[in-house]
Amino acid sequence: MKLNKKSNISIDPKYILIAICVICVIMALLSYRYSDRLVPVRNAVSSAIRPMQKGINSIGVMLSDKVDYINTKNKLVKENKKLKKEVKELSEENQLLQRDKYELETFRKLYDLDEEYNDYPKVAARVISSDGDNWYNSFVIDKGSEDGIAVNMNVIADGGLVGIVIEVNKSYARVRSIIDDGSNVSGTFVTTEDSCIVSGRLSRMREGVVEISDITSDTVIEDGASVVTSQISEKYLPGILIGYAKNVSKNTANLTMSGELVPAVDFQSLDTVLVITELKASEDLEDILK
Repeated sequence: MKLNKKSNISIDPKYILIAICVICVIMALLSYRYSDRLVPVRNAVSSAIRPMQKGINSIGVMLSDKVDYINTKNKLVKENKKLKKEVKELSEENQLLQRDKYELETFRKLYDLDEEYNDYPKVAARVISSDGDNWYNSFVIDKGSEDGIAVNMNVIADGGLVGIVIEVNKSYARVRSIIDDGSNVSGTFVTTEDSCIVSGRLSRMREGVVEISDITSDTVIEDGASVVTSQISEKYLPGILIGYAKNVSKNTANLTMSGELVPAVDFQSLDTVLVITELKASEDLEDILK
């Protein structure tokens, strides 16, 4: 059996290129010289090629549209990420501004409160925990004995009486507010100077009131009458606003009157308070401090 030998013939590429060029020139001359005779050929070739051109054009348009869509999508994705980042930064800046605004308003209120009771020395403190319900009937502040806080010191906020310090540690203290069930404060009506007792009733804070009682039966009390701490109180300094009386009426025996009191302080949103670092003077100070 004979094996075909592999051809070793090789042509220089430049000769191939020259041949192609010559063929193209000849074809061009023939096309020009015999243009009329070649019309059917051109028409036939054109008819055969036209569908291919349409298909190629359609594919080209589709690919172009696809590329444009991808480029537009990528551009929109980048712009969307950029906008999200800007929105996040603006949101964070807005939160910081809101926090600064809130703190500024809080400090302004504390300053006004400090000016209102400028006869008393005070220490500002933040509320760091409460008993867990919706009302601050008992809560803890971030100042203690190291800051000069002592038991029975009065606590104020929002222009009025919050309560009294009942427990002190080195770095914190517990406050019982006037809305707590165990709280009783001797009060005085500003307009009539008649005395009363303000009693905490946590169950009534849903109505926004505590109870006021032991008012002499012949006292004329109008709704909205201001009640402040009394001079005769054992633990509370005099003249601190407690709240505003309403619905005062005679009791069944007509010996005394009672009603409701709207506290001056919002006991749902306590954040910062002022502790008056002066204890109520008494003939027997040691008994008061017990």
